[in-house]
Amino acid sequence: MTATASETAKLNLGDQEIDLPVVVGTENEHGVDISKLRAQTGYITLDDGYGNTGSCKSAITFIDGEKGILRYRGIPIEQLAENSTFIETALLLMYGELPTQEHLKSFRDKLTEHEMLHEGLHKSYDGFPANAHPMAILSAMINAVSCYHPGVMTMEDDSTFEAAAARLISKVRTIAAAAYKTSIGEPIIYPRPDLSYCNNFLHMMFSIPFQNHEPDPDVAHALRLFLILHADHEQNCSTSTVKMVASSGANLFASCSAGVCALWGPKHGGANMAVLKMLQYIKDSKMPMDKYLERVRNKEELLWGFGHRVYKSFDPRAKILKGAADKVLAKLGVEDPLLDLARELEEVALNDSYFKDRNLYPNVDFYSGIILRAMGIPLNMFTVMFAIGRMPGWIAHWKEAFDNPTGRISRPRQIYVGSNERDYVPIDQR
Repeated sequence: MTATASETAKLNLGDQEIDLPVVVGTENEHGVDISKLRAQTGYITLDDGYGNTGSCKSAITFIDGEKGILRYRGIPIEQLAENSTFIETALLLMYGELPTQEHLKSFRDKLTEHEMLHEGLHKSYDGFPANAHPMAILSAMINAVSCYHPGVMTMEDDSTFEAAAARLISKVRTIAAAAYKTSIGEPIIYPRPDLSYCNNFLHMMFSIPFQNHEPDPDVAHALRLFLILHADHEQNCSTSTVKMVASSGANLFASCSAGVCALWGPKHGGANMAVLKMLQYIKDSKMPMDKYLERVRNKEELLWGFGHRVYKSFDPRAKILKGAADKVLAKLGVEDPLLDLARELEEVALNDSYFKDRNLYPNVDFYSGIILRAMGIPLNMFTVMFAIGRMPGWIAHWKEAFDNPTGRISRPRQIYVGSNERDYVPIDQR
């Protein structure tokens, strides 16, 4: 990113005229640098929700919502989905380049080395009630893991960073599967060093003692796509949370644990859950699909899983995941009324001018919800799956903040709208 010497934005504040530098990104994105505005004028900008505010410079992910473009480190998401593995994509996000064969093997060896949880952590699961939400367990256990590996608290060079990143990417699936097993009263299943990342997770989710689950290759492939497509998405709520926490100097595990909490919110990571809840509501109410869509048009109901805040033409991740959803459903032959309703909703909405004219197309949450349900992933684990996929992106953004020599602790300003100065009133006079 560069500041253009010839182009500035002029801001008039009363009798003051302030020149603000214009900055241009590598994809010709333009921004106005207001970093010195308060020092020069005493003014700040107000941008509720930061929808028009660039919080940082980043070289990790590029999105063009108007054209439906998503690239990790410059590589189109379509190419990564077709050719890459989740772990190769993780290394691309963290380091900026596709790994060599030697680096990829070395990192995979680290994942195998660190896939087990300390036995003391297994006892921690007994402290959660059976109905504890898996996201609460995931956040707590990520922090708990760091207690058993104090070296992750300080990272002085690339080797210590990579060891910590490998621990986190490897153990997050083990933690997640163990949380699920605990919630249904089954024994925690240990990881297998002979399995790939996705197959190992499915094994820990669905195997039982003396009966190993053998994942269908198409299911494992769909999970690989799901994880790659969720690996990063620029400065979203959870990623911004990770960077905010990281700016304080917090370690990788603490920062990513905070990201889990941000992702937990229904307005962020819970969208694919909302799709299934919507379908369950349609089923339980016995409402015809055209009637439900009529209620959507009248703004009496919400249409979850369609349209996107960033993508204005189409969601490139949804186009990729749709093919996987079609294949998995056909292969597994799952008989599920909710999945039948999902396909009916997809067909009706895609052929309805109201939704087409407003670019309300199925997004990644719509198809990911279908795929996860077909796999047998329970609803309360949907956001956990999102967190497993997003972990490499969070780690990459943490590293970018950690490596920034001029980085400052994040400290947004505010416009105060509370009471003016007033006196304390003793309790017996209130």
